Amino acid sequence: MNHGKILIVEDEKSMNDILKLLLEGEGYNVTSAYDGKEGLDCLKKDIFDIVITDVRMPVGSGYEVLKGVKELSPETIVLMITAFGTTEDAIEAMKSGAYDYINKPFKIDEIRLIVKNALEKRLLSREVKNLRSQVVFKLENISGKSKAIRELHSIIPKVADSNANVLITGESGCGKELVARAVHNLSKRVAKEFIPINCAALPEGLLESELFGYMRGAFTGANSNKTGLFEAADGGTIFLDEIGDMPQNLQAKILRVLEDGTFRRIGGTKDVTVDVRIISATNKILKDEAAAGRFRADLFYRLNVIPIHLPPLRERREDIPVLVDYYLDKNSASHVKFTQGAIDVLMKYPWPGNVRELENTLDRLLTFTDKSFITEEEIPEDVRCWTGDMATHLALCADLPDEGISLDDILMDTEKKYLLMALEKAGGSKTDAAKLLNISFRQFRHRLTKYGIT
Repeated sequence: MNHGKILIVEDEKSMNDILKLLLEGEGYNVTSAYDGKEGLDCLKKDIFDIVITDVRMPVGSGYEVLKGVKELSPETIVLMITAFGTTEDAIEAMKSGAYDYINKPFKIDEIRLIVKNALEKRLLSREVKNLRSQVVFKLENISGKSKAIRELHSIIPKVADSNANVLITGESGCGKELVARAVHNLSKRVAKEFIPINCAALPEGLLESELFGYMRGAFTGANSNKTGLFEAADGGTIFLDEIGDMPQNLQAKILRVLEDGTFRRIGGTKDVTVDVRIISATNKILKDEAAAGRFRADLFYRLNVIPIHLPPLRERREDIPVLVDYYLDKNSASHVKFTQGAIDVLMKYPWPGNVRELENTLDRLLTFTDKSFITEEEIPEDVRCWTGDMATHLALCADLPDEGISLDDILMDTEKKYLLMALEKAGGSKTDAAKLLNISFRQFRHRLTKYGIT
């Protein structure tokens, strides 16, 4: 049970007693005050996680209590309740810093859920503050409270101490480069260069010349010698993003660098020796790519010394409020608040573009809003109209999101969904499940392995 400390400021004794009984039954440590003045006295003597205050009281209003909380304990969350509420009152309360505004009569389950969410926000705020003071400036902006992110914070310093190659896997937009930078920044190589390059963004010839450099006259337009990125990263780290899309003849040259630290510039006659740590990343399953002959198996095993997997944002939705707060702070917009309804909308959407898509959506919101708080109605339609099915969702929305989507990820999600549905319908029998999908048993088993379904 959660043992958060809650102060109830309510002049109606029966209501105060009901709330106290309810919340103590949930395991909270509850203190009661019967008017605004008594509530402020309690705030001067103790620090509370949550204050639940009535708006209208004979001595001291709820707004006076709210003001006192902001002065005495700014991190305490305030919930305001009233029997005389209007939309204007709710807006005014949230502008003044209240977490939520609840009208009487309210449902017990409603209060229970609101208090639970408020306390989680309070505890999360503490964790984020503590995390920022200790590691976030070293781990860049890898923010979140999910198990995956907590484990990431734990293993990155250990990985950084090693000189082994790292392979980071995960969907597009989930922050693979941030992890790579964090590993470099915490390593002994931090004084040297961290050089990223997207292997899918350049044609083969240009990618080779960028990585390894060239000598004058090596090809048309090579008017001078050029140092490649491996040389520039000597003593530091090179980050090969989307390495799964690297042409195979270049894969052989990368393998040589990994084996003996040498390569030749294009048109060169001498070997160049470098000391470079390689961190690579891909949104593909390289083991499957190697099995299909599209990626060198020997290179895969050289790169995959320390594997790090970043789950998509839809699998760690509890990170979304943290990422929103971090984004607002980073962009000097901490005065802008999101209502709980708006946060709920953001948490329901699957974010096919992951953190990158979330940031783009927040960019749009901050660009076009002049309000100090953002409600559910302000969330862009392509996020707000989510139906639970991507195909239906795209049909209902007027256009594709400005930032686009990852079609491969959507198709993979759909395939995985039907594999699981078939297994469930077949009672766990792979043979019967394969028949339901009209594929062979071998194909079905391969797909299960592909997605790590056991």
